[in-house]
Amino acid sequence: MPPRIRPTGRAAALMAGLLTVLATALPAATASDRVALSLADAPRTMVAYNADEGAEATNRDFRVPVAVVPGNTEPARNITVVVDASGLKDIARVTEGGHGNCTGGGWVYTCAYGTLSNDGESNAPFDIVGLDGVEPGDSGTVTYTASADNAAPVTGTTRVVVGGPTLGAPGGETKVSGVKPGQPTSFTPEFANHTRFPADRGVALHVTADGGLTLKARHSNCVYAGASPASAWCVFPAGAAPGAAYRTSAPLVYAAAAGELHGTLTYSWSSTPEKPASHPVRGTGAPATLVPTADATFGSANGTVRVETTAQADYRPVTATVRGRVGDTVEVRLGVRALGPVVPHGNEVRGRFEVVPPEGTTVTSVPYAFEEMDRDWGCERPEEPGGAFVCDLEGEALSWTGRDDGTTAIVFHVRIDRQVADARGTIRVYAPYDRTPGNDTAAIPLDASPAPAYRAVFRPAVWVPVAVAAAVGVALAAVHRRRRRRAD
Repeated sequence: MPPRIRPTGRAAALMAGLLTVLATALPAATASDRVALSLADAPRTMVAYNADEGAEATNRDFRVPVAVVPGNTEPARNITVVVDASGLKDIARVTEGGHGNCTGGGWVYTCAYGTLSNDGESNAPFDIVGLDGVEPGDSGTVTYTASADNAAPVTGTTRVVVGGPTLGAPGGETKVSGVKPGQPTSFTPEFANHTRFPADRGVALHVTADGGLTLKARHSNCVYAGASPASAWCVFPAGAAPGAAYRTSAPLVYAAAAGELHGTLTYSWSSTPEKPASHPVRGTGAPATLVPTADATFGSANGTVRVETTAQADYRPVTATVRGRVGDTVEVRLGVRALGPVVPHGNEVRGRFEVVPPEGTTVTSVPYAFEEMDRDWGCERPEEPGGAFVCDLEGEALSWTGRDDGTTAIVFHVRIDRQVADARGTIRVYAPYDRTPGNDTAAIPLDASPAPAYRAVFRPAVWVPVAVAAAVGVALAAVHRRRRRRAD
């Protein structure tokens, strides 16, 4: 192997200079080459509060979401976001609150987001508090800068707007019954502007249908979420005057799906009109407008319509005969059978059944097992003798006992105390969606045979006097023996 030659003198100096030039000319690996941050999900505009709320308004919904741009070769380490809200000084205050790992005060807050790979994180640096004296449309700007140990800083802004006025919907609930599934049914939303501000930017109506209800795409100033929508946005450009109440000139139309027992319509009004991209279908009919209506208690955030259909979940009692000899404790299976055509599901109330046992009997237990525990009473016992046992179909004992044939039942342990001619107990079903009351009650007959002869010997009425007589006899015999011993 040839010997190594070490540069010395001028050669060493030349090599060192060359390395310096190369180090300067070649680009260094920067943080942004390895990982990048994104503020694309941060809101560009938000309504902080309505002008009529003034200093009573508090908004806790301002958040700064930070994401890591996909394709990074390593996690973004020690991400922090500095938020400057000084641009809001003419329309709001900010106070410590929010959520997440944020610290600070005054107008500037710093939030720690930790280390992220390909996911995102969101923190709320502060609460926004309203000011008196603002007008609808007044605005300010929040700025924020996100950075990490190995990522270049990125900056974002959110324009914060004072909205208004607040528009109120009717309080309470409107209840509608007798709606036939599949048949179009209408309702008319209402609202009032009980503020001093005009809604001169227009009015928006948002309607949401739940529980199998769908809206019909009828009005061209409304956009709907699909072909069978459960959500709609309608815009009314004319707006609303201060101190006035309105309703839609034409009703909105909905229908209940087959097999639905009930549903809910919820609607709200806004003086900040919007047309969300998630509602691509425009109504095909004439536009609805706003017309004056009688003022009322329009102070609720939402209007609610509870809809009950004509569909039913018909229940019939499951009964049996208490059959056995006097003194026996027998098992009797009692409950309900769902005849349909609809079966309650989800959070729909299933109902209950009540049992009054036949005269001459005593219910000794209604046992069941739950979570590996044996329990004695699956139904609520009556407070007074002769009362009804109440069995909740949604209770612990019965909520999991349904069978494929629609039967939900539980076994009663019934002791036959005595023979009673033609004795009959009752079982009655109570269900909110059962619209056929004629089959809700059934009898629980008693078929009692006399106790066997051997059992009569051991009845307390027999063996107690015998035992007493025997004891007396034994005592007298002992006394007689003692007297004879004394005489001898």
